[in-house]
Amino acid sequence: MVYRPPSQDVTRLASWQALGEHRRALDGFSLRQAFTRDPQRFTRFSLEDCGLFLDYSKNLITEQTRGLLVGLAEEAGLGQAIADLFDGKLMNASERRPALHTALRRPLGDKVLVDGVDVMPQVQRVLQRMSELVGRVHHGLWRGYSEKPITDVVNIGIGGSFLGPQLVSEALLPFAQRGVRCHYLANIDGSSFQELAAKLCAETTLFIVSSKTFSTLETLKNAQAARSWYLAQGGSEAELHRHFMAVSSNIAAATAFGIREENILPMWDWVGGRYSLWSAIGLPIAMSVGISNFKELLSGAYRMDQHFQQAPFARNMPVLLALLGVWYGNFWGAQSHAILPYDHYLRNITKHLQQLDMESNGKRVRQDGSAVDIATGPVIWGGVGCNGQHAYHQLLHQGTQLIPADFIVPVSSYNPVADHHQWLFANCLSQSQALMLGKSRDEAEAEMRVQGLAPEQVEHLAAHKVIPGNRPSNTLVLERISPGRLGALIALYEHKVFVQSVIWGINPFDQWGVELGKELGKGVYSRLVGTETSAAEDGSTQGLIDFFRSRHRG
Repeated sequence: MVYRPPSQDVTRLASWQALGEHRRALDGFSLRQAFTRDPQRFTRFSLEDCGLFLDYSKNLITEQTRGLLVGLAEEAGLGQAIADLFDGKLMNASERRPALHTALRRPLGDKVLVDGVDVMPQVQRVLQRMSELVGRVHHGLWRGYSEKPITDVVNIGIGGSFLGPQLVSEALLPFAQRGVRCHYLANIDGSSFQELAAKLCAETTLFIVSSKTFSTLETLKNAQAARSWYLAQGGSEAELHRHFMAVSSNIAAATAFGIREENILPMWDWVGGRYSLWSAIGLPIAMSVGISNFKELLSGAYRMDQHFQQAPFARNMPVLLALLGVWYGNFWGAQSHAILPYDHYLRNITKHLQQLDMESNGKRVRQDGSAVDIATGPVIWGGVGCNGQHAYHQLLHQGTQLIPADFIVPVSSYNPVADHHQWLFANCLSQSQALMLGKSRDEAEAEMRVQGLAPEQVEHLAAHKVIPGNRPSNTLVLERISPGRLGALIALYEHKVFVQSVIWGINPFDQWGVELGKELGKGVYSRLVGTETSAAEDGSTQGLIDFFRSRHRG
C-alpha cells in the first residue's frame, strides 16, 4: 500500500505552462470591472456545503482561470492522491507511514486497512474509553485525593497536542459543560506555569499529559512541574493516579512517571501531531464540551471529507482554496496569506492554521528528494477582526506586497450586545470590499474637494489617499459556530494543505526541520549549565552562552 507520488516536475506540465501564459494575459485585470461586466459573478464564484458558505468571487480569476487551475489539479494526479490518502497508502514517504487522521472521524462500520489490519475497531475503542472518562468527570465520579470531584482539567502538551485542542475548546465555549474548566499549558516559560497554578486547587485538578513519545522536552518539563506542585500542595505519590493521565504511545515512560496504565490513551504513528485533535489528543475538548459535542465535531469533519472526495474539483471547497493559493504563490508572487476571523471565539484559529500549513508545506524537496525550484508553503499570519483593522490591515490595503486573505465570520453571535454583531459583520464585508475596490486618484481628489480642501491640499494629499485595490480575498461564512461546522472548517483547511502538497510534489506529513533545533538545544543547555565545557559550534551562540552565564540569577 505504498503511495506513488507523481514523479514529474509540476512546472513541466502543459497545464502549468498554460497558467503561465494566462497569468500574463491577465495583466491589467480589474476586479471592479469584472463585477461591473458580470452581474452573476458572485453566483458563479461561490458555493455552500457542510454548513459553510464560500465566496471566492473577489479573486483575480475568470472562469478560464478556474478551468486551467482545475486542469492542473487533474494533470498533477490529485484524484488518485485523494483516493490514496483515504485508502491508507503510505503518504508519508520519508517515514513510511500512512496519514490516516481522516479515519478518526469515520462512522462505525467503516473499514480502513493499515498493513492488512482494520484500524477502525481501535479507533472506536478509544472513543468509547474517552466517553467513559468524560462521563466520570462530568458526573462527579472521578475524585481527587481528598474525595472532591474534579473541577479543572489541564492539558499539558505543545504543538499539535496543544494548538488544535485549544482552538476547538475556545471556539466551542458556548457549549462548555458546567462544573469543569479546561486549561492548556504549553510554554516552558515558568511564568506560564505559575500563572496557571495560581488559579488551581490541587485537590480538584486533573492533568492530561499529551505526548506521543512521552519525551517532548517542553511537555515533560511542564508535567514534572505539575507533579511537584501537586505533591507540594498536599497530594501524595499513592494518589497520583487520581490527578494524572496521559495520551501517549510510550506506555512504559508514562507509567514510570506515575500514571496508571488504565489512565493512558493511545496514539498511533499514522496520525501526525497537527492532525491529532480528532484522536485521544482531543480528550480535553471532550472534557470541556462533552462527548456528544466532540462526536458532532468529528461528524462535521467527516462531512467535509465526503465533500472533498466526491465534489467535482470546480465545486470542491478545499480544492478551490488550494488552487487559489497556488495561483497567487506561484504565478503572482505572493509570499504570505492572512487568516482574519471575525469572531472572538475563533481568535486562535490562525495559530492552529500556522502550524497546519507551515509545518506541513514548509518544504524544499519533493517526495523523491529532488529540489523544488518554485515557492511552496506561504507564511500564514493574521488575527481577530476588528482589531487587525487598526493595526496590520494598513499593509494589506496600501503596502507593496500582494497578500491574499481569508475572512471567516458567523452570521449570528452567541452573545448579542445591542447592534455589535451587525457592525462586526459589516466590518468584515467592508474590509474585503475595500481590498477589492480600493480608491482611485480621481475618487480621492473628488472626496477632498467635497470636504472643502484647497486645491494645493488636494494635490499634496491625493497620492497618499490612493488605495490600489484589486487585492484578492475569500470570505467563509458560517450561520453560527457549532461543533459540526467547526469540524468542517478545520477539515477544509487540512485538505487544502494536502492538495497544495500534491501539486508541489512534497510531503506534508513529516517535519524534519523541527528536529534540528531540538537536537542543538541539548548541547546549548549543557553549556549553559556547565556540564559541557567545549565551545559551541559558532561564535555567536558561544557569545550568547557566555553572556547568559555571566548575568543569570536564579
